Amino acid sequence: MADTLTTIQGVQMLVCAPDGKKLTGESEAVELIGETMYHGVDWILMPVERLDANFFQLKNRLAGHIIQKFVTYRKRLVILGDISSYVEQSSAFKAFVAETNRGTQIWFLKDLTELAARLEHMQQRECQ
Repeated sequence: MADTLTTIQGVQMLVCAPDGKKLTGESEAVELIGETMYHGVDWILMPVERLDANFFQLKNRLAGHIIQKFVTYRKRLVILGDISSYVEQSSAFKAFVAETNRGTQIWFLKDLTELAARLEHMQQRECQ
């Protein structure tokens, strides 16, 4: 299955296929960012299955390096899926998720319903 474009709550996104190439480092992040530029979108929806297990171990700094690429290129990343086991294993990772979810650029969300609600809330705030 290939990555596709879709629109959620009026926001066009590049949706990464769950069975695609794993995001194991900065070079894969840059490839995805390039894909968004090619398609003219600012959002990437990344299923948690596409992340290498090392991403969830903050001590190796992989998550920080990958996320910094998205921040640098001003692309928004939604990591979608169940990360509860990683959050339960690490208080540092739990704090990391909470911090990123406070912003508008990187989100860890459970499902598409939660994503739609966050986008709607963000759009309402922008209209005020």
